[in-house]
Formats: sequence, C-alpha cells, structure tokens
Amino acid sequence: MAHISIIGSGNMGQAVSGLAAKGGNSVELFNSADADRAVTGDIVVLAVPYAAVAGIVEARREQLAGKVVVDLTNPVNFETFDGLVTPADGSAASVIAAALPESKVVKAFNTTFGGTLVSGSVGGAATTTVLIAGDDADAKSAVSALVQGGGLHAVDAGSLKRARELEALAFLQISLAAGEKITWSGGFAVVN
Repeated sequence: MAHISIIGSGNMGQAVSGLAAKGGNSVELFNSADADRAVTGDIVVLAVPYAAVAGIVEARREQLAGKVVVDLTNPVNFETFDGLVTPADGSAASVIAAALPESKVVKAFNTTFGGTLVSGSVGGAATTTVLIAGDDADAKSAVSALVQGGGLHAVDAGSLKRARELEALAFLQISLAAGEKITWSGGFAVVN
C-alpha cells in the first residue's frame, strides 16, 4: 500500500481520497488552510483547478522532489469555455513536468468525473476507467495500483505527451455535461 497526499479537498480530491482509502492506502487531504503543512505522501495528487497549480508547485517544489505527482487538472479556459489555455502542442501536465524536473509527473483522473470515481461506473453501465499517461513506468504502475486497488480499471495511455489528448477528451466531456447533453455521472467509458 502507498501513502497518498491529495492537495485539494473539493469534489475530485474527495473522490480520489475515497478511492485510495478503499484500496487500503493511507491518505492525507490538504485544503487551502494547510499551506504550512508538509506533504509526506509517496504519491501526490494535484486535485485543484489548473490556475492554482503554479502557486502550489512554487511553494512545494522541494517537498515534491522524488515523488510521483499526479496531475488531474484540465486547463479549460473558463472565460470563454471554448478551449484550453495551454498551447496546441502542449498540456497542463507538460507544464507541471517542466516546473518539477525532479518529480515523476503522471496525468490521470482528468477524464473521469468525481461521481464516476465514487460509484465505480460510468452511467451505471461500464466500470470507470482511469486513463494514465506518463514517462516513468514505475510511476504509472504505482498510479495503476491505486486505481485498481479501488476497484476501477486503469489503462496506460502512453507517454506524458498523450496528456494533450486526455485534456482535449476531458474538455469535450466537460462541455457536454455543462451543456446538459450528458449527466455528471456519465461520460466516456473504455470497454475492453
């Protein structure tokens, strides 16, 4: 079992926390009042809006060195709700990886809604699948173990450069839910 630190106690932070605990992992949850509390997890999940990541990375860079850092953010342009704020050839995960060269950055959980992590299914029909991208095989394996320990499917989506496609897929899913074309307990499912 792993020790998981989750920075962000909102919907996604709570959902990942429950998933990790279900798999027998120890979990520490951080909110904005915990700025002075040290992060001690082997795996650190950034469960905050993308706009908050730069400040967290700057404040906790030394604490995150050597750790698996999971980016579940989606860099949606919330002013226009018509695209992503990262360059077309980049991703939030690549920005985070560049800022944390001593960490093992993994993109995961961003293509699932919190409700599907909690229920374990997408639309009540298919087991929730967490797509995982990263350049470090051991880091991806650790995140896969966390996901599978909580009873969900994990799929290796490739290297960290695949984060761009994962973020685009998530943006489409968020747009559909916000437009009430799908429910927040629905979304995309991966069926083997």
